[in-house]
This record gives sequence, structure tokens and C-alpha cells, in this order.
Amino acid sequence: MDIKFNEVSYVYQPNSPFEHRALNKLSFNIDSGAFVAVIGHTGSGKSTLIQHLNGLIQPTEGEVTIGDYHLKAEEKNKRLRELREKVGVVFQYPEHQLFEETVEKDIAFGPMNFGVEQEEIKRRTNEAISSVHLSEEILERSPFDLSGGQMRRVAISGVLAMNPEVLVLDEPTAGLDPRGQREIMDMFARLHKEKGLTTVLVTHSMEDALAYADHVIILNKGEVFMHGPPLEIFQEKEALNKVQLDVPEVIHFLSQVEMKFNQRIPYKGQSITELAKELAHIVRGGRDHE
Repeated sequence: MDIKFNEVSYVYQPNSPFEHRALNKLSFNIDSGAFVAVIGHTGSGKSTLIQHLNGLIQPTEGEVTIGDYHLKAEEKNKRLRELREKVGVVFQYPEHQLFEETVEKDIAFGPMNFGVEQEEIKRRTNEAISSVHLSEEILERSPFDLSGGQMRRVAISGVLAMNPEVLVLDEPTAGLDPRGQREIMDMFARLHKEKGLTTVLVTHSMEDALAYADHVIILNKGEVFMHGPPLEIFQEKEALNKVQLDVPEVIHFLSQVEMKFNQRIPYKGQSITELAKELAHIVRGGRDHE
């Protein structure tokens, strides 16, 4: 599903001493099937932006379009229920939203409340739990008897069971160790490709944006500060510093290599370790040593 923000503004507590303009005439497009990272420091408008994507809030000014759904200022949308079936949101610490007595019931809760047939719910539940690399045996267990990582995967399964066309990820790796972060992000990247999703990742991690997204939107004070392919955006160190952001570690490493060794290593998704090996090979003059 295509996503379009057209001159969207959102004001909290308007006409009061606490009035705050969180978004200011925000305009951008996200193509169907894209993986887009939205980045910005605290207060840049990220959380307000994603709440527009499934109609949790509606614009104070302007229009949001998701597929053929339109959210306009001061215009009640009668299709919000349909929209929320199409847009799945994985909030920070989604495991905190688990509440049913079994994993199966928790995953089935969303589809059941949208009137999905029982047989289809069963199929979706099994598919969702498999998609997050958990065994079907876990379905009969209490979600509260699982590890933290398993609980998060179960919560994500509940979102996937809705068969969304748009997947919104709000800091999905918060609180996980480095290995857990990588596994969760690799899982989302796989699901994005397998299911042809439009994925919107809200993150503080420049590394995740570089590794997984094909487009980046940098927000500042509720406006688009920069946008474009990650590799291009993250070359602009001075511009990013102006909005309290830094370049990913990998980009910094490549920049230092070019300065010190007068060698440019093309970035193709390598890790720091892989890049270090390439540099060692270059420094040795291209000779391989055992």
C-alpha cells in the first residue's frame, strides 16, 4: 500500500497554554513494498507520525492517504476499522500487551475481533507462529511462562495474524541484547520480502536503518529534514549533527579508512568485521595469507 502525507500538521491540546505542534506541514510519499526508516531525536514527531498510519489520531491539518483510505482534518472516517486490519503496528515492548491464558488465544484475539472465520483464524495462527520461528507446540503454553524473547515473538505473531499490508515497527528491538536485536531485525527483513509488505521502521539505530531500509526519512521539529537512500543520507555528517544525529559506525569506519589509507571500500552491507578483513587484504597488497 502506498502511503502519502500531504501538508499534515498535528497539534496537541490546541487553544490551550499547553498547545504543541508535533507535526508541521509534513509531506512525503512511501511507495508500496518499500522498507522505510523514520529517524529523529526525541520530540522530532516520530511517534505522532506513526499514530496517523492506522488512524489512532487524525491530522489537525492536511491529509494522510494509505492505499485508498483517506484521513483528513475534521472529517470522520467511517473505514477506520478496515484500515486497522490493513496496518499492523508493533509498538515498543509489545510483549507488555499479552494477556490471554494461552499463546494461541492471544494470537487469535485480533482476527477474532474482526470477525474472521474460526478455520481461517487457526490457519493464520499457525502461519504467524511459524513466521517468527517458534514451534506450534508453544501455542498451548501460557505466554507468561515464556522467555522475554519468545514473548516478543508471540506478540509480533498477533500482529502478523491480522495479515497486514503495512507493518509499522516502533523501536522493535528496544530492551534486547545485540544478538536478539539482530535476530528480530533479520526476521522483519525476511517477512518484508516474503509477504511483500510496506514496512515503516521508527528507530534510533542508524545501523539498523542503514542495514535494512531502502529509504530514510529524517525528522526534525515535526518536519522532514532530509530523505533519500540510506547510504546517501548517512554521508552527510555535518547536516546530521545539526539535528543531534550521528552517522552509523560502519560509515564512520569507511570514512576513516579513506582518509588514512587513501582507499575507498564500497559499502555493500558488510559488518565492521567484514570490512576490517577487506582492509587487511588491501593493506597486504591484495595477497592472501593463511
